[in-house]
Amino acid sequence: MSALRHALIAAALAAGAVQAGPIDAAKSRITAQFTQMNVPVEDPFTRFSGTVDFDPAHPERARAHLDIDLSSFDLGDPDYSAEICKPEWFDCAHHPRASFEASALEPLGGGRYALSGTLSLKGKTQDLRIPVTLVNLSGANAFDGAVTISRSHFGIGGPDWKDVVADAVKVSFHIVIPTH
Repeated sequence: MSALRHALIAAALAAGAVQAGPIDAAKSRITAQFTQMNVPVEDPFTRFSGTVDFDPAHPERARAHLDIDLSSFDLGDPDYSAEICKPEWFDCAHHPRASFEASALEPLGGGRYALSGTLSLKGKTQDLRIPVTLVNLSGANAFDGAVTISRSHFGIGGPDWKDVVADAVKVSFHIVIPTH
């Protein structure tokens, strides 16, 4: 990457300055991708909220918190979406939300970072390191990334589903943070 491009990226990041506050959920998205009976499925969570504290000059100090309403997982059919809230799956009655608490953002260069934090889901936690890319938008910045988790680690779907739904679930996100 040229020195001019690095300078332009640095200027764009500096224009964003310190950002602290809620994410723009209307412009953000979180999806889960999995395979059921060898058929890929990708669907969104429609309700989530969070806050981000990010200073482009000091990304290592970044902190973020994200809450996802598990009952908002939209499988495209009300019956399927209701099924996912049952105890065998998300158990929304006892665990209505998943949360991610970001504790570090390591710069990797070229607008790329490694995001570290803890995912809490269905009463279990897992430390994650997620590759993310910072994209400068007009009046906002966005963090784009994806991580693959194990549904069995979180007790999602019982043993009867082992050969029906793959264990690997890819969670993708586009989180928008207004710069002013």
